[in-house]
Amino acid sequence: MNIKHYFILSLAFCITTITLAQEMSFEDYNPKSTLVVPGDSIFKAKFPFIDVHGHQYRMPTQDLTSVVADMDKLNMGIMVNLSGRTGDQLVQSVKNIADNFPGRFVVFANINFQDAGSEGWTEKMVAQLEQDVKNGARGLKVYKSLGLSNKDAQGNRLAINDERLDPIWAKCGELGIPVLIHSADPASFWDEFDGDNERWLELKTHPRRKRDDTNPAPFQQIMNEQYSIIKKHPNTTFISAHMSWLANDLGRLGELFDEMPNMNVGIGAIIAELGRQPRFAKAFITKYQDRVLFGKDSWKPEEFPTYFRVLESADEYFPYHKKYHAYWAMYGLDLDDEVLKKVYYKNALRIVPGLDKSLFPK
Repeated sequence: MNIKHYFILSLAFCITTITLAQEMSFEDYNPKSTLVVPGDSIFKAKFPFIDVHGHQYRMPTQDLTSVVADMDKLNMGIMVNLSGRTGDQLVQSVKNIADNFPGRFVVFANINFQDAGSEGWTEKMVAQLEQDVKNGARGLKVYKSLGLSNKDAQGNRLAINDERLDPIWAKCGELGIPVLIHSADPASFWDEFDGDNERWLELKTHPRRKRDDTNPAPFQQIMNEQYSIIKKHPNTTFISAHMSWLANDLGRLGELFDEMPNMNVGIGAIIAELGRQPRFAKAFITKYQDRVLFGKDSWKPEEFPTYFRVLESADEYFPYHKKYHAYWAMYGLDLDDEVLKKVYYKNALRIVPGLDKSLFPK
C-alpha cells in the first residue's frame, strides 16, 4: 500500500468515526465526568435503618440468610416486606421470620381489590384484614393497581376513593396499622412523549409505562382520589409511596402535609429528585422531619449507597445508578444527625406497630 492509499483510508476512517459520533443516540451518550471534587461512596448507613418499602416475593418459603447478610452489610435493622399477601401465605411468611430471623422482617398484608362491590365483598375483605393482623401483619400495602387497573364487579375502573372501600381504611385506623399506598406513576408518564419530557428515556426503554388521560384516567385525578381518602379518614395513618410523586415539587407536598396531619411519605425510587435540589430538599425534610420515612422499593443492595450518600454527605456531582431515571448528577443533603435518625428509623418505629426497638439507638 502506497502513502496515497494509506492517507485516503485513514481519512475515510476518521470521517466515518466522526460521523458515527455525531449520530450517537441519547441512549448511548453517557460521558464520564472529568470533575474532581472531594467525596466518596458510602456503603454502610451511618445509623441502623428501617426500609419501609421492601419486597421479598418468595418469603413464605424463602431462605432469608443471604438477604440478612446483605442487610447487615448495609446496616439495615429491619425490612418491611410489603408483599406479605394474605391468608395462609402471610402466615407462612410470619412463621419463616419467627423461626429464622425474628425481628429482622415484618410483613404488610395485601388486598385484591378486583371485583369490589360484589355481594359481601367489603365485609369479606375487612374480616380477612382483621385476621391477617391477628396473624402478624403490621400494616396494609395498597398497590398502584388500585386506581389504574382494578375493576369493580360491574367492570368499571375502581377509584381509590370508592365509598365501598371506606370500611377498609377505617378498619386500619381502628386496628392501629398504617396504610402504605402507591397510586399512579410519575406525572411525566402522562405528558407528551417528546424531547421536553424528562422521563423520555424511561418511556423509550419501557414503552408500556406511557399513559394518557384515558389510560385509565388523568394523573391528578388519581392522586386526588388518594388524598381524598386520607382526608376522609383522619384516624388512619397513611404513608404515600414514592413521596406522592411530588419530590420534584416539594412546595406542593408541604401544602398537602399542612392539610393532612395523618399523611406521611416514603422516599423509595425518588432519591434522584432529592439529589438534584440539595438545599431545598434538606430544608423540606428538616421542616417535616416527622413525616418522611426511608424506603428503597426494589431489593438491589448495590443501589442503597446512592441513598446513603444523598442523605448523609455534602458531596457534589456524583453519579446516580440508573440513567433512565435520572441523567443528571447527585448532590448530598448532609442531613443533621437527629433528622437522619428520624428518616432512618425513628419515624418508622412510631408509625409501624410492633417493631423491635432494641435494634436501634435511642
